[in-house]
Amino acid sequence: MIPHRYAHILFSFILSGLMSAIVSAIATFRTVGLPADFPSIWFGSWLTSWAIAFPAVLIVAPIARRLVALLTTSPQQG
Repeated sequence: MIPHRYAHILFSFILSGLMSAIVSAIATFRTVGLPADFPSIWFGSWLTSWAIAFPAVLIVAPIARRLVALLTTSPQQG
């Protein structure tokens, strides 16, 4: 098992992988349609997307958490 202290990295890895898979599949389908080699075209697009998405999520997630904290109230406050 992976130690809990790495949970945020594992979360970012899984989230970026799933989101980039979905978005790249839609973008690839809109670009090339559904040819016989769609899976190989999509897989190449997905790997490229994931290589960018994973580090982006690691950088952007803390910023998003801070923004959410600023825009919401805790149960004690409100």
